Amino acid sequence: MNQALSPSTPSLSPNAPAAPATVLCVDDEPNILSSLRRLFRANGYRVLTAEGGALGLQVLEKEAVDLVISDMRMPEMDGARFLAQVRERWPDTLRILLTGYSDIQSIQDAINCGEIYRYITKPWEDSDMLLLVRHALERRQLEMDKQRLEALALRQNEELKVLNQSLEAKVEARTKLLKVEHEATVAANNKLKTNFVTTIKIFSTMIELRAHNRPGHARQVADLARQLCVRLELDAKESQDVFIAALLHDIGKIGFSDDMLSTPLTMLTGEALGLFRKHPIRAAELLMPLEELRGSAAILRAQLERFDGNGFPDGLAGLAIPLGARILSLAADYYNLQQGGMVQRHLRPDEAKSLILDAAGKRYDPNVVTAFRQIMDGGAGTGAGPAGVEVLSGELLPGMVLARDLVSRDGLMLLTADHTLDARMIQQVQDFESKSGGRLSIWVRNPKGE
Repeated sequence: MNQALSPSTPSLSPNAPAAPATVLCVDDEPNILSSLRRLFRANGYRVLTAEGGALGLQVLEKEAVDLVISDMRMPEMDGARFLAQVRERWPDTLRILLTGYSDIQSIQDAINCGEIYRYITKPWEDSDMLLLVRHALERRQLEMDKQRLEALALRQNEELKVLNQSLEAKVEARTKLLKVEHEATVAANNKLKTNFVTTIKIFSTMIELRAHNRPGHARQVADLARQLCVRLELDAKESQDVFIAALLHDIGKIGFSDDMLSTPLTMLTGEALGLFRKHPIRAAELLMPLEELRGSAAILRAQLERFDGNGFPDGLAGLAIPLGARILSLAADYYNLQQGGMVQRHLRPDEAKSLILDAAGKRYDPNVVTAFRQIMDGGAGTGAGPAGVEVLSGELLPGMVLARDLVSRDGLMLLTADHTLDARMIQQVQDFESKSGGRLSIWVRNPKGE
């Protein structure tokens, strides 16, 4: 076996970018090997030689070879058998057959068994040989680049798959976290709204204590106003504004003297009457700084306006009066008539109802009066709250929900509507009732705890 090395030149092999391509020449004729060695060395290739197929296999076991050029007719192992073993053991090595005779069957065997890239006949043209080898190595480089890129793409696809799975897991976890946070925010917001309304109810109770109204008066007005809102199909925000305005409709009377507070409206004259007519302005001014209560403030300012335009303080008429104020005016007057706040004697509910129906189109909006009549005819004439049943404190069960505010006999609010009762709260209600010596009016929904 003879071996020769060429000068160091750029290689077409991707595995060793700084080294030249390696060509193994196998032939049993030394002069053929010498010719091939001179030809390829002069063109920058690294050249290995072997004088037979067996020796050629030994070289391949030790060296990385890019291309093999083998003679066809050799003793012991011909070119077809040799190239067949090269294909089987080193499939990435290119194979070229060199033949000196026109044996078609032998060439076919080499093509079929060795899967040769090309064959070339002796004698050869050096330029043809060099062109063939260059094209063969370029093809090999392209094939190796293709395989490398395919492997790279496959690896990156696997990495992307893992990354996508990781991202999906992170997105799912983040989505669950956001859902929990959203639910917590909604719950906190609902609690704030509940506490807001509860605070308004507490203020309402304090106003009642100052105004000498019958305990629960403001809540009765608010409940009737809420029913009217439902009949007139107001949206949730408008209904909330009316409800709060009804709870606070007497807030402008805070500065009134005790005599003035106890005097019916029809008995007020002069300066006292003028002061009374200004209490809606005072109420609106008290609430205006709070953005959430500005809708209620506008309703309170117009609560003494009349549908015929003869009201106070702005002399508004008809639909120019806010609908909430038209609702509040009727609801408040209905209970004030029964409690002596408007006339000297306390009217019965049917008498108060009759006066209001007669004032349709004059003092009150006819549409509001119609809704009021429907409520009265439907059995809600006393301003009953949301659907529910009245029970004794001993009948309370955990899980029941208050249908109305729970109020003591002297008008103090103990629990707000929609409060869900538990065993501890039920015991406190029963203890309070026992110590106060009187039965509480307890209205609940879901009385059987279903």
